[in-house]
Amino acid sequence: MGDTFTEITRVSWFTRIKNSVIGVLLGLVLIAGMVFLLFWNEGRAVQTARSLTEGAGAVVTVTPDRVDPANDGRLIHVTGPVSTTSRPSDPTFGISVDGVRLVRTVEMYQWKESSKSETTNKVGGGQETVTTYSYSKEWSESPNNSAGFKVPQGHDNPPMEIRSERFQVPDARLGAFTLSERVISGLGGEKTLALTTDMTAAIDAAYSGNKRVTVAENRIYLGFSSTNPAIGDYRISYQVAPLGVASVIGEQRDGGFAPYQTIAGDQLLMVDDGAVPAAKMFADAQSANVVLTWILRVVGLVLLAIGFGMLLAPLGVAADVLPPLGSLLRMGTGIVAMLLAVVVGFVTVAVAWFWYRPVLSLIVLAIAAVLAAGLIYVGRSRAKAAPATAQPA
Repeated sequence: MGDTFTEITRVSWFTRIKNSVIGVLLGLVLIAGMVFLLFWNEGRAVQTARSLTEGAGAVVTVTPDRVDPANDGRLIHVTGPVSTTSRPSDPTFGISVDGVRLVRTVEMYQWKESSKSETTNKVGGGQETVTTYSYSKEWSESPNNSAGFKVPQGHDNPPMEIRSERFQVPDARLGAFTLSERVISGLGGEKTLALTTDMTAAIDAAYSGNKRVTVAENRIYLGFSSTNPAIGDYRISYQVAPLGVASVIGEQRDGGFAPYQTIAGDQLLMVDDGAVPAAKMFADAQSANVVLTWILRVVGLVLLAIGFGMLLAPLGVAADVLPPLGSLLRMGTGIVAMLLAVVVGFVTVAVAWFWYRPVLSLIVLAIAAVLAAGLIYVGRSRAKAAPATAQPA
């Protein structure tokens, strides 16, 4: 059996019309959802910014060597060495190291299905799609379900019995302060754990499976050959979050840190690797808030455009009786969908700002009004130009 398979499917014009009408309903739902997302995002951004500003004005930096009961309930900033009484360990392979967290990454050698489709519109509104499925072997951390392949025969993947996993110490301290699981999880700085051939015997003794164990290139290989893997073989690597200096901002409670409830609405519990001043931690958090706000704005606008595109899709499908006409109309509806997304998105953001930030909302509403006026002007100009071009010379 070859590693490619080609399938041809045909859809009638009436079926496409029906599907596009269903798409209209989904488009309406998507538009409503994105309007809500954009509105909510502006409120979230304002609340987070105000909470961080409030926290920056209330935080107190204290030394790590002593927990002062007088600071209970206050927002504190502490920088100091992290220590533990235990080591993160992976019992499956007998790996144990100094640190706060051991991360095991497991990949299995398996079949992967890829597909490529080419769709052609036919005279009469029908559509023909030629899909080519191809199969290749790859290392993958996620199991590929071969039962769902278009051609499962000859491309069987075994169950993935060993998965990626994180092993974290149950407790740790920052100087005299106790660190909760949530704070420990915030510690990063993972570094690749060096695996050597000297570890092979210990790893082999801990491993209870029936595959051959070898160590090469900082990885554990389960299989006959690390250079010529077979389907179902594994390769495993590790990263470790080492002990070191960390900085934490949170409410002092019970000798440790808890989320600090701000008047603005957010809870503050911030963790950073290294000796980071409180001012920088808050500045970084403000920057991250701005980045997240813009990401959600862009996502909202893109999905709004998709929603309006689904709303206008029946026009293009109806015109596909003559494929060139359908392509031309679809190009036009695509432009209209993008313009509608920009206008609706700007208006939504403006209304949200009027609710949360009244002054800035007036600026955004003015921009939306200019865009709308521009659309009307362009439309009227084209309407006036059309009769003139139709007159004979």
